[in-house]
Amino acid sequence: MQNATDFKRQWLTIAEVATELGMAEMTLYRAIAAGAFPAVRIGRRLIIPARVLDQMAEAAVTTGRVVSASEFRVEAS
Repeated sequence: MQNATDFKRQWLTIAEVATELGMAEMTLYRAIAAGAFPAVRIGRRLIIPARVLDQMAEAAVTTGRVVSASEFRVEAS
């Protein structure tokens, strides 16, 4: 059994991701609407897979280059 501290959420809200990235929620909504940031729509709600941020950060560190969210493709797990 996992402890609460061991649990990592698989989905993040727009507000959580915007805060994590230090940007306004509206900026993130616009990027998603433009197809420049991956998200999942369930009804009217948008959520973002947590692994997107992890994989983008890993790609930036591994390549030593800027990762463009609009060109980034999430790896299947």
